[in-house]
Amino acid sequence: MITRLLVANRAEIASRVFRTCRDLGIQTVAVHSDADAALPYVRQADLAVRLAGWSPAETYLDAGLLVDAARRSGADAVHPGYGFLSESAAFARAVVDAGLTWVGPLPETIEVMGSKVRAKKLVDAVGVPVLEAPEQASADHLPLIVKASAGGGGRGMRVVRDLDRLDDELAAARAEAESAFGDGTVFVEPYVEHARHVEVQVVGDRHGGVVVLGERDCSLQRRHQKVVEETPAPRLPQATRSALHEAARSVAAAVYYVGAGTVEFLYDAAADRFYFLEMNTRLQVEHAVTELVHGVDLVALQLWVAEGARVPVDPGVSGHAVEARLYAEDPAAGHAPTSGVLTTFEIPGAPGLRVDAGYESGSEVSTFYDGMLAKVVAHAPTREQAARTLAGALARARIHGVLTNRDELVAALRDPGFLAGEVTTAFLDTRPAAPAPPRGDHAVAAALALSERDRARRVVQHGIPVAWRNVVSQPQRTSFQPLLTGGSAPGRTPARRPAEAPVGVEWAGGRDGYAVPGLSVLSTCALGAGWRIVLERDGVATAYTVAITDASGAAGADTDVHVDCPAGYVALRLVPTFVDPQAAVPSGGLLAPMPGLVVGVAVEPGQSVEAGQPVLVLEAMKMQHTVTAPAAGVVTRLDVGAGGQVAAGDVLAVVSPAPADPAVPADPAGPAEPQQPHDE
Repeated sequence: MITRLLVANRAEIASRVFRTCRDLGIQTVAVHSDADAALPYVRQADLAVRLAGWSPAETYLDAGLLVDAARRSGADAVHPGYGFLSESAAFARAVVDAGLTWVGPLPETIEVMGSKVRAKKLVDAVGVPVLEAPEQASADHLPLIVKASAGGGGRGMRVVRDLDRLDDELAAARAEAESAFGDGTVFVEPYVEHARHVEVQVVGDRHGGVVVLGERDCSLQRRHQKVVEETPAPRLPQATRSALHEAARSVAAAVYYVGAGTVEFLYDAAADRFYFLEMNTRLQVEHAVTELVHGVDLVALQLWVAEGARVPVDPGVSGHAVEARLYAEDPAAGHAPTSGVLTTFEIPGAPGLRVDAGYESGSEVSTFYDGMLAKVVAHAPTREQAARTLAGALARARIHGVLTNRDELVAALRDPGFLAGEVTTAFLDTRPAAPAPPRGDHAVAAALALSERDRARRVVQHGIPVAWRNVVSQPQRTSFQPLLTGGSAPGRTPARRPAEAPVGVEWAGGRDGYAVPGLSVLSTCALGAGWRIVLERDGVATAYTVAITDASGAAGADTDVHVDCPAGYVALRLVPTFVDPQAAVPSGGLLAPMPGLVVGVAVEPGQSVEAGQPVLVLEAMKMQHTVTAPAAGVVTRLDVGAGGQVAAGDVLAVVSPAPADPAVPADPAGPAEPQQPHDE
């Protein structure tokens, strides 16, 4: 029996495994990089081992380091979680060779299914449909998709709609796959437009038994990365559902699968046909929806099977579950990852709601790892009820300090097309990435909260009303800049985005309280570390919860105000009366759109560039992003080099207008007058 388990992973999945271990009476060991030392999962474990370093390569991807951590901590089993080395046959062998129990499939199984090329040949042999790659790609085969053989999660994946772009996309996919998985092998297959992504959960044991625990629809994706998952799959014919289950069972049996795994399929609803995509030889991120609907604990099943137990029968289906992945990212900037301190991270509870989080208020989201903050899951008797519960919980969540995809998730879950079950992998591509800002008097609430904070900080004259003036000549005025990006440190310029005009609030204070044109201020009171401001407009009262963050009054620090209300969340930055000239962004400055690593610089100081010409390449969350010149000019400043780490908003380079050509003297008389037309 397993007595002490090391989880070779971090954040949310480590916390998830620890929860089951506590229920089963198994001691736990956490491993953590220097960047993760303060995350909740480290405290939740019985023992913790530091992995010196910050990057994945130095820590969670070092198999020898992880096996040594298990040995030093006295662990007798290793759970790989998902991502990192969870699908590494070499790591699985190293664990087994060290005399430890590997909580996962046999290394040989991981090896076979880890190559999508080999896996497709195997499943084709057992009669499961696969997409056939063209021997020689032509325009008739378009669109095509380039995929990484050794990985997933959308990395190393490119859709090709122009045959002339195929070679470039192959090269880009190889580079991304090599960076993400250490294997640049890619392949090409037909791209099925408007398909659905349906996967089947299997659990196998060492006695040859395989149980199928239903299917999940994971069609809501962004850049081939799952965003919303659910079970059972909506609008799926029962005959097709049964065929998918049997196909997955056949695949698992063919490779003598042990443990929890997922067989993924592409489903063409128009033709009612499905094709094998890949098999994930690990626990999936979205396993929670299966657990809630089938009433099982998949982590417990993994542990029992690793100890030699037989798989149980499927207890059946109860209700519907929907999961949303909450990411630290900027939807309006191409979903670029964001980082920073989560000053507030609160997701309200509700009946049937489950939150698997890797972070808490005060946690820092680093640039080194995947940006998933939490999985929020709702279970209810019907699909509509589950979606409503989930959307409501996300809408009421208070998430400050790091920009997320929360509003995008809420919009998708309330979309009539989603509620009707009309989901495909192209669903999010047809919807706006960044919903419109909420309507409301957020700026007024922010201004009054700042005033109340200043009043509470007084050390003298407590009896004088806020903003008191003996002779009232004009109202008080507070200005804010709406925050368009997240993750910028105090005092740092946010990443460049289409600017919104500053918002000004005019108000007055006196013995009778606050006066704001068009509004009645019903109450202003402290609420924990923040403020609760109740405003009435047209006879309707709205309560605003306000949190204020700054760098403890440090010189030059930004003051950010976070305002939540039923209409939505708005972040505002106080515009100071006087601005430090050194804080201004230079004209022509290229700012980092996200935190990341500079992996390549394509220009040098003094070089002329054209509009749209690549200047440098950033890598964040193992995805590469090219920063281009906004206009033709000359690179007059280059502040970074390959291998450098940058934060969102950092100045990367400056492209200045090209100087006038001295060989073409200006006409002292000025431009010629236009010629008057004349009749022929």
